[in-house]
Amino acid sequence: MANGNDIIGYLFAASVAAGGIMGYVKAGSLPSLGAGIAFGALLGVGAQMNSQNPPRPLLQLGTSIVLAGIMGSRWSRSGKMMPAGMICILSCATIVRNLVVYNKHLPLLGGKQS
Repeated sequence: MANGNDIIGYLFAASVAAGGIMGYVKAGSLPSLGAGIAFGALLGVGAQMNSQNPPRPLLQLGTSIVLAGIMGSRWSRSGKMMPAGMICILSCATIVRNLVVYNKHLPLLGGKQS
């Protein structure tokens, strides 16, 4: 996986962007649209960086950490699973996946600098 296309990363990026678009369509929320597109774009670039040889997982990892924090806070305040809870869970899964799959490419964890 570390040398192929990061299909899971691309799907997560598309899901975040689609969620922002849905927030705009359903509630007219410009902040949802902007955040969804911005975070989706960052995650998409991160997936592209993970698809390189060697992979560079720091952008996707950092973006997922920020997104998990923001959406986890919203989930905690609202108690609503959709969309905040789901995005928080998916972000946490992406964090774990990055740490497991790309750990040797993370300089912060003692891996070689890419």
